[in-house]
Amino acid sequence: MSIEEARRIEAFLYLEARLADESRYEEWENLVDEDMYYWIPLAPDADPQRNVSVTADNRKRLATRLAQLKTGVRHAQTPPSPMRRLLSNIEIERSANPKVAGAQEYAVAANFVCYELRAQSTRQLEVWPGRVEYGLRAHGDSGGLKMFLKKVMLVHASEPLPTLAFIL
Repeated sequence: MSIEEARRIEAFLYLEARLADESRYEEWENLVDEDMYYWIPLAPDADPQRNVSVTADNRKRLATRLAQLKTGVRHAQTPPSPMRRLLSNIEIERSANPKVAGAQEYAVAANFVCYELRAQSTRQLEVWPGRVEYGLRAHGDSGGLKMFLKKVMLVHASEPLPTLAFIL
């Protein structure tokens, strides 16, 4: 993989994180592919068909969640929590067997920490550390990336969690 290709993928991850941090959900949603699966399991090796998850959204359910957030009257996010996340240890691998013919797909993983200030309720600073896996796809000649998987593995997912009313 070329340095330019890796940089393009890293730039996508940083943009995705910034848009989520800034509650710019319409722009964030433009980064999502039609077969998107957004998943926060209770354990990294969980099976979403057999195990309870914090969140397990297909594209339609994710669109509903985003529509609620975009109304501006989702009480758990009114006003939106100020957030900043950091990504590190980014690993990128090209997929040998893409799901979509003619597309280049990538398996990407990174460690992260997200800081959330609960401005609408407790005024407490919540810390959300973990590892995230992305499925990214470059379509056709444009090479524009879309996300078809975001799996967020929280360090403390198996513990009691405060409300998670935003896109992690």
